[in-house]
Order: sequence, then C-alpha cells, then structure tokens
Amino acid sequence: MKRTRTSLAAVAMLATAGLSHAADPLKVGFVYIGPASGAGWSYAHELARQEVQKTYGDKVKTVFVEKVAENDSERVMRDLASQGVKVIFGGAFGFMNGMVNVSKEFPDVAFEHATGYKTGPNLGIYDIRTYEGACLNGTIAGKMTRKNVLGVVAPFPIPEIVRNLNAFTLCAQAVNPKVQTHVVWVNTWYDPPKEREAAKTLLNQGVDVLMQNTDSAAPLQAAKEAGAWGFGWDTDMSQWGGDAQLAASHLDWSVHYNKVIADVLAKRWKPGNVWLGLKDKAIHYDHFSAKLPADVRKLVEQRAKDIASGKHPVFAGPLVDQAGATRVRAGTEMPDVDKLKMNWLVKGVIGNLPQ
Repeated sequence: MKRTRTSLAAVAMLATAGLSHAADPLKVGFVYIGPASGAGWSYAHELARQEVQKTYGDKVKTVFVEKVAENDSERVMRDLASQGVKVIFGGAFGFMNGMVNVSKEFPDVAFEHATGYKTGPNLGIYDIRTYEGACLNGTIAGKMTRKNVLGVVAPFPIPEIVRNLNAFTLCAQAVNPKVQTHVVWVNTWYDPPKEREAAKTLLNQGVDVLMQNTDSAAPLQAAKEAGAWGFGWDTDMSQWGGDAQLAASHLDWSVHYNKVIADVLAKRWKPGNVWLGLKDKAIHYDHFSAKLPADVRKLVEQRAKDIASGKHPVFAGPLVDQAGATRVRAGTEMPDVDKLKMNWLVKGVIGNLPQ
C-alpha cells in the first residue's frame, strides 16, 4: 500500500508540474532601434506591445529592448532567444541580416521582421503602407502652403522612404500643381539635433509645410518655432507641435502583432509577407489641428476613404520622374513589386537621390 501511495503521489506531482508548465506564458520579445517612449517609429511599436499585453493578459509575457544599434541587433536577438523568448519582432530595416542569422540558430522561435525582404522557414516579414499616410499629409500640405514650397526631412534613400517622399509630393500636386518638395537626407533614423538642423535648412529655403520621415518630433518643433506647419509621423506629436501639427499619421502595429500571437498560441503560425494599410486600420489619420480649415479636413478624410477602398490609389498613372520619363502609364497603377523597389523621384522633388 505504501508503495502504491508513493506512486500516486508521484503521479500527482507530475500532473501538477504539467499543469504549471502548460500555464507558462508565451514569451514575446520586441527589439526597437530608437527609444520606447516619446514619439515616432519605435514608440508606435511600443504602444502596440502594450496593446498585445493588454489583449492577451497572463497568456503572454512581453519584453522589449530599446535603442538597439543595427550592428548590435544580432547579439540582442540571440540573447532573447537564449532566454526562452519564443516570438521575436525586429522593428527596423537594418535588423534584417542579423535576424536571418539568428533565426537559423533557433528554428523553434518565430521571428518577424518589419520592413525587410528576406524570409526563412521561421522568419516572416511585415510592414505598413506608410506611403498612404504620406499621401494624406501631401493632400493637406498642398492646400495649406502659401509659398508652394514643401519640405521633407528624410533618413535613408531606401525604397520605403522614397515611396513616402514621392507619395507626399504626388498627393500635394493633385490638389495644387504648383508645389515643389525639397528634401534633406540626414542618414539617421533618430538624431533630434541633426533632424532639427535639417528642418531649419529646409525652412530657410522657403518651406512652409514640413514633413519628416525620421523618428523624433524635432522637425515639427522647428516648424512650429518658425511659424510653419508640420505633421505627426508614426505617432501623434501634438504634445510638441500643438496646432502647428496639421494632422498625424500614426501606425497601429498591434493589428499584425495580435494576429501573430494568436497564431503562435494556436500553433498555426507560418512565416508570411504582410503589408497592411488604411483598409486594414493599421494607419489612423487624425489628431487634426484646430487651425485646419473644415473643407481641407473633409477633403483629406475623403481621400483616405478612397485609398482604403481602392477607388483612388496613391501611385496611379501617369507618373513622371525627375528626368521627365514616364514611369507609370495613364490608366494603370504601379504594382506592389515595383513599389517595393522604388528608386526614383517624381517630377517636382527638388534634390538628388543619394547612391
């Protein structure tokens, strides 16, 4: 009997241990290139992480690492995977090669990379069509400029940024054919002093409506101080811009993150190639300035609806480049495959595309 009781106790202990193991939360890691607080790109990812934790509660345990240099991302992701993190989101284009390497070392971990193009058996890619928000900024800018001179503080000449610059210009031209867009390349994602200086350079060139594709609110602050207009980019930046922020195109990465977590928990996750936009509610366009005229707000809200429905896509022809060559014929729309490798600037952009 004693032997039987011991066996039953052991079985009970094993069962309890099994239940405890089953209840362990899924560990999910997020890697940011910039700071997790404040504004901009990395903060948008952080807000999405918080939404994931709120949605799944004790089913998941989320962690993040901020201010990760691109050349250090491989070490950070390897460290997370070694600690038992089973889902890792890499939130920067420059993390791609490091994530490819680490994903091969940890085949049981689900890796997801933002804005990249390399995939693997356990490596998916995802992005948001930020150019749609840039188009809406351009729609407002074309109406609000008094000098017909717009400006963009741009980080790197990669297709993602080129798309946004072109979309901003095209959609401004659609409502005001006289506008031109000046651009300054800063070769950094996040450097507030450098972003501010670039903004000042553009403002000194006569720019009166400014958009940034960098991660801090410094360009918007510079626009406000100069009596010009600007936009919130990736997140609402009205805390710094006040009414000088005409509107904000802010990203909701939780649309994708929540789906990935659901798929991993249900053991049905497979690496994919996801590109979300306005129609998926991954972009929210709001936080309008009190000084934005009602007719302009109505115009941009309608353009947002037309982009989401497919009625009025951003890159519909005819599209002409800086040299005057037709890149997209009238009556056609640029396919995604060409958007993803865009390496030319539309007519009306003043400035070169660095090699």
